[in-house]
Amino acid sequence: MRPQAVHVARASEPTTAGRRPSFFLGLAASASLLACVGAFAAAPADNDLAVASQLAEMLQASRTVVSQYQDLINDPTKEDKQLTPDRILAETVAIYRKETGRDPEATDPNSREGRLLRAEMAAIRDVVAENQSTINRPGVGFKGFIPAVFARLVSEKFIQKVGTEAYMKVTAPEVLIRNRRARPDEWETAVLTEKFAKPEWTKGEPFTEEAMAGGRPAFRFLVPEYYRASCLSCHGTPAGEMDITGYPKEGGKEGDLGAAISIALFR
Repeated sequence: MRPQAVHVARASEPTTAGRRPSFFLGLAASASLLACVGAFAAAPADNDLAVASQLAEMLQASRTVVSQYQDLINDPTKEDKQLTPDRILAETVAIYRKETGRDPEATDPNSREGRLLRAEMAAIRDVVAENQSTINRPGVGFKGFIPAVFARLVSEKFIQKVGTEAYMKVTAPEVLIRNRRARPDEWETAVLTEKFAKPEWTKGEPFTEEAMAGGRPAFRFLVPEYYRASCLSCHGTPAGEMDITGYPKEGGKEGDLGAAISIALFR
């Protein structure tokens, strides 16, 4: 893939950053983030863009794994699904390696890249471990352990571990928010409406900026995600019809902007 440009700007106006990710089902950027942001592979490991992109890639990979196992998770006849923390993390890392060509376990654990990636991997393990009773609950079909919920829990756990260094959530345009904790802050709203919603914006291209996050200066990174066909059972048509989660469908179409991963690296 030809590398896409990354828009980098600076802002002096403070914004109020939210601290929670969103409730959306499996969404995906149009291509691997590391492919989209292009030739920074030779940049220092702690390059802001590189680190933020890798964190977003890891979150997308983990959500993909949970999405692939939805039928198994929701099977009421099987009690031990064998979806252990080790298994989910191993499959997540395998997807991450395939998409990025990088081995997160080979990073320097004392570097910012290494610390944050390891914290995110630990968060993935923790969330899977803490939800084993839900995943393995017999006699219950839909468990509510959908990719969006998983991403929210991983992001919350990640923030608990590294909140002084970084922040991560999945947000979306205000009209699509199902969980108020996922509401975009002022900066995210501006990027979603003034950049990503415009027809001329290149799909999958992230936006980065030096801006305030939660009252602190930060390198901010936002990458758009779009509805895939698998999303439309919950977010498609007819608009207003209740989906399996109990929320009304938004009337979305494949390829519509549905969410965005937000990363802040604090200064």
